[in-house]
Amino acid sequence: MESPAEVVNFGKSLIVPSVQQLAKHPINKIPPRYVHHVDDGVDDLTLLSVPVFDIQNLISGDRMHSDSELDRLHYACKEWGFFQVINHGVNNKVLEEFKSEIFKFFKLPMEEKKKLWQQPDNHEGFGQLFVVSEEQKLDWSDMFYITTLPSCLRRTQLFELLPPNLRETLETYSVEVRKLATTILGQMAKALKMDSEEMRELFSDGVQSIRMNYYPPCPEPDMAMGFSPHSDADALTILYQLNDTDGLQIRKEGKWVPVKPLQNGFVVNIGDIMEIVSNGVYRSIEHRAMVNSTKERLSIATFYSSNVDSEIGPARSLVGPTNPAVFRRIPIENYFKEFFARKLNGKSYLDFMKKETAEGYSS
Repeated sequence: MESPAEVVNFGKSLIVPSVQQLAKHPINKIPPRYVHHVDDGVDDLTLLSVPVFDIQNLISGDRMHSDSELDRLHYACKEWGFFQVINHGVNNKVLEEFKSEIFKFFKLPMEEKKKLWQQPDNHEGFGQLFVVSEEQKLDWSDMFYITTLPSCLRRTQLFELLPPNLRETLETYSVEVRKLATTILGQMAKALKMDSEEMRELFSDGVQSIRMNYYPPCPEPDMAMGFSPHSDADALTILYQLNDTDGLQIRKEGKWVPVKPLQNGFVVNIGDIMEIVSNGVYRSIEHRAMVNSTKERLSIATFYSSNVDSEIGPARSLVGPTNPAVFRRIPIENYFKEFFARKLNGKSYLDFMKKETAEGYSS
């Protein structure tokens, strides 16, 4: 009998060249395939900054204090879709070790990286995601994508090819970030007044994947995109930025607002799954990554989703005669296969999940 690891394949992407390798050569102009029309409506109001939460305050036994923080979290998830967390419980030593290993990983010789490159039938490994045609514009970045949890979904061969120290720290980091994700999801269930058991059942053994991003310096940063505008397909994304180069921007009220990550903190954002589960109360937000003419930028995004055998749809405890379901229900495997088969285009996939756009699917 085949194991789940052999039968679940969430998607593939066309193989593309390494941007890091391209950027090593002195060039004044980027190749045409990397030239984007960049919407530069950036909001420079320094007053606009994403909310920050101390996780220990959220989970403290002081009910008055934690209720106030819970109200703030509820507001942030509805109005921002992005926030930062500090005092999150992930050991700083783990963060520093993982950071060090990622820097080394992207400095590996190209011959070593080729052993870890994507294969035509699967998108895990080095490369880019969501490349569905040879004419498509490409982002000015390299990434390494890997499914980490549950362990039955791992591509064992890819894990075994990782440098041993990276593999070890990746194991520790993925477990620690999973704990943080489940803590935050538990608080969101409280804030939504959702059945906590329903939330636990949905995410008790959630699918977790990690995307390591490398954005090299770009000779024409105003014409390139590090990561095209999109919302994330998961429930929660937890981003750890490895250096202080700016790049992350979120769309807020029609403007792009820069996000400056806090040292040893995490940037957390709501994904499409959580917008669906909350029946539209919480919002996944479009975001993008810009590039820099002189500095590289590195980050690690951890995506946490529901269990591999789950069905995605509005939480049953949140819908009823006076609050009908806005989104349809679909098995998570089908949900991800549809997502990874598409070119990134803002929040278009979430629109596809709405009931009025669903044809031929049961609700």
